[in-house]
Amino acid sequence: MKLSIIILNYNVRYFLELCLRSVEAAITDIEAEIIVVDNNSPDNSCCTMVKELFPNVKLIENKENYGFSKGNNIGVARAKGEYLCILNPDTVVAEDTFTKIIAFADQQTNLGIVGCQLIDGRGKFLPESKRHIPTPKVALQKLIGNSKKYYDNNLAPNDIGKTEILVGAFMLLKQDVYKEVKGLDEDYFMYGEDVDLSYKVLKAGYDNYYYGKTSVIHYKGESTLKDKVYAKRFYGAMGIFYKKHYKKNILISAMVKIVLSIAAKRKPLAKLEAPSVKETIVISETKEERLINKIQNSVSFQTHLDTISDGAQFILDVESFGYKAAIDFIKTYNTTKQNTYRIWVKSSNFILGSDSSVGRGEVVSF
Repeated sequence: MKLSIIILNYNVRYFLELCLRSVEAAITDIEAEIIVVDNNSPDNSCCTMVKELFPNVKLIENKENYGFSKGNNIGVARAKGEYLCILNPDTVVAEDTFTKIIAFADQQTNLGIVGCQLIDGRGKFLPESKRHIPTPKVALQKLIGNSKKYYDNNLAPNDIGKTEILVGAFMLLKQDVYKEVKGLDEDYFMYGEDVDLSYKVLKAGYDNYYYGKTSVIHYKGESTLKDKVYAKRFYGAMGIFYKKHYKKNILISAMVKIVLSIAAKRKPLAKLEAPSVKETIVISETKEERLINKIQNSVSFQTHLDTISDGAQFILDVESFGYKAAIDFIKTYNTTKQNTYRIWVKSSNFILGSDSSVGRGEVVSF
């Protein structure tokens, strides 16, 4: 088997369904399997939905929340693919995402991890798609507002090239490499695991790559809110990373303490105010009265992804136009137009999207 896609789910039923639909559309020409690991979601409808709508998906139902690393490792233990893809449930992939990245990966002789271009729900590029090693000095600079050396700005969003640190929302690598470095470190519960895995792969002598020729939507913040618990886990995870990889240097240890003490005092990010919506434009080959009844503003329909307004909310029917077309539309007409976007899964009667990478998105079912 060529590819095993591991999706760790926690309580994001509708985002998971959209993710799975996009993944299924992206592996039609690949010998691949999808493994969903549910980390004991309080909302049991997640597992029910997978069983009913995606009978070919391998579902693992954990009896407790084991966190990101252990949950994914449980999925990998069942995987049969030459390649693994660690994928967040709050993502949407294009139909050609896996074919493009695997074709690239097959050409490399010293392949570590491959990441791709991630955008948020409004089409904004997410700079964490490609990062440098967050040494204590780099982390300290970032804390005081200088992110120049934290993100890998040597590569443009559409470039392809070597980078150091990739993000856990989308990481593709060979299963042999994953096992060689002993996978995701289970000392991390949430956050920091992707930094650690990327760094371990580099230390093992492999090259990590950023592949910017395909874009994936990442609705950040769906599995966790940006609150005090988030801040504690995030900065605590970086403490684990420094202890594991920098513990023998007295000066660095002192700098780590400074970084973590400053970080602990920072307030969590506040949720941004939602943009005002002047009109709602539904882009679909058909009209749906139940959808219209759910929308408060004036609604207009158009049948092509070629018209753009300013300050509008666009509802994109992916079953009419496909995932790649929707992603490209959102990416092209991003926040410079002050528009917002929702993806419409017509057969399941729900729309979802996010206007900010801080906090949860919006799901409307009807």
